Amino acid sequence: MNNLAIETNNLTRHFGNFTAVDSVNFSIKYGEIFGFLGANGSGKTTTIRMLCGILAPTSGTATVAGFDVKTQSEEIKQSIGYVSQRFSLYSDLTVEENLKFYSQIYGIEYRHEQKRIDEVLTMTGLLPWRHRLSAELSGGWKQKLALANAIVHKPRILFLDEPTAGIDPISRRSLWELLYQMAEEGVALFVTTHYMEEAERCNQIAFISQGRILTIGQPNQLKDTITGSLLEIECRPLMKASRIFEELPGVVGITVYGTTLHLNVRDQGNIQSAVVKIAKEQNIDIISMKPISASLEDVFATLTKENK
Repeated sequence: MNNLAIETNNLTRHFGNFTAVDSVNFSIKYGEIFGFLGANGSGKTTTIRMLCGILAPTSGTATVAGFDVKTQSEEIKQSIGYVSQRFSLYSDLTVEENLKFYSQIYGIEYRHEQKRIDEVLTMTGLLPWRHRLSAELSGGWKQKLALANAIVHKPRILFLDEPTAGIDPISRRSLWELLYQMAEEGVALFVTTHYMEEAERCNQIAFISQGRILTIGQPNQLKDTITGSLLEIECRPLMKASRIFEELPGVVGITVYGTTLHLNVRDQGNIQSAVVKIAKEQNIDIISMKPISASLEDVFATLTKENK
């Protein structure tokens, strides 16, 4: 049995003269959590729409659950689940009524419907709220209901487009625990997110920018690709320092981290001297400066700068 849930080969989509997705290649196994990271407008959503059978590719190929995205889009739609960042369920229906509605859309036999709904309610923790209107749920519970609707037909592939955007940290952690559970049961999870700490939870990550895949790998492998060294600088005023330090020769990339800056540099000793010198000239107060290990955000910042 083929263990690949999703496989793409030079998947491309043009809108007129604009290339939204440019020769994208990757594969995802069942039981794997695949993180798809990129800025707004980078091509993430267009890629998902092609993989879900909603949008035909201009060129290239892709298979999802063994089905061709060009010729078997209806089979794909029956084989996948989809969770968006916007709550798009029926607010005038209860939690259970929403699940019954989606059960019927997916053609679940009536004799199996209630058992499956009870399973999903229990799995997501929604059982106590089964008779509550979905409009009355908090953001975190609404996302759990969206997930419940997406998996009621037992798909083996689940697409999640920024599923934790706008929900609190506790709800986010709870939702990820559910995703881990599903991955352990063999479901392939394709996740887009802006949260780098969430990307750390993925088995494999792809960074996309301007429609092109910049790199793919496991989180620790990607962090090891930072070829320079990293300095963490706590300073004030922060954004003024960021603009000035970014122009220093030997600075490959720069990322704002809370009240600090992360500088990816080629020669740490020379850069430290240059930072101290220009900070004094520009009235920037250096509070601390030390070498650190790379984060995924540092990787993304460096890749994006190198591919401008």
